[in-house]
Amino acid sequence: MEAERVATQEEGGVAEPQAQEQQLTPDEEIAELEKLLSEEPDDFQARCRLGELYFGKGKLEEALTEVKKAIEMAEVLRTEMDRSLAMYYSNLGTIYGTKGMMDDARPQYERALELNGYDVLALFNLGRLHNDKNEYMQAKEYFERLIEITPEDPIAWYNLAGVYEELDNPQISDYNTLDMAVQAYMKVLEFDPKHLESSFKLMDIAFTLKKSDMAVKIMEEAVEHSPDEPLAYYNLINTYEKCKMFEQAEEARQRLKQRFAKRTRE
Repeated sequence: MEAERVATQEEGGVAEPQAQEQQLTPDEEIAELEKLLSEEPDDFQARCRLGELYFGKGKLEEALTEVKKAIEMAEVLRTEMDRSLAMYYSNLGTIYGTKGMMDDARPQYERALELNGYDVLALFNLGRLHNDKNEYMQAKEYFERLIEITPEDPIAWYNLAGVYEELDNPQISDYNTLDMAVQAYMKVLEFDPKHLESSFKLMDIAFTLKKSDMAVKIMEEAVEHSPDEPLAYYNLINTYEKCKMFEQAEEARQRLKQRFAKRTRE
């Protein structure tokens, strides 16, 4: 065994490195890439390289097709990346906001919207930030954009309704937006019939507009949808009394007593 080992060393010494793979010709590389893309059409790098090779060979129509496909793929990738990055900026803004660092939170939300104008979290929080600073026109813009994206979100409608209500104040603006506030609160109840705050807001607005029938209807529906909420009954009773509907007020008072006496027994 030892003799064999020595003999081998004498014959060849250190083994020679393997010959390098022969470089493909452009035609061969084109064929390989075409085969690859037939199996994996979403290989972005392969499609870019194929476009380059077609162009080098003077195959302009084929090069045009591949470059267009590569651009489409790149645009999709960029859109997805922008959406992901926008989400991270919104999350960063939320962290700052939770820490009470509102001046640091705001630019993060704004950057998120630069990347993705449909970022729901950024729109909502910028609307809230402006609303908290009594900057109602700016808040209105963000909440209206939010509604366009999430038209069935009761929270978005509720915040927009509050802004409309504030803008109707002549000390704040020259806008007459109380009817818009009513419609927005109605939207809240359309998507969340148990949203008592919207019912109470609508009741108050109805009395402001001297629409007692509307106030009664709103509070009767509030009790219907939230029969276990004492506040709904109290406001209904108060509404009846304001409208001088004393018999109905007493009936509602008895219903309240019976329901909660039953709950106490249970």
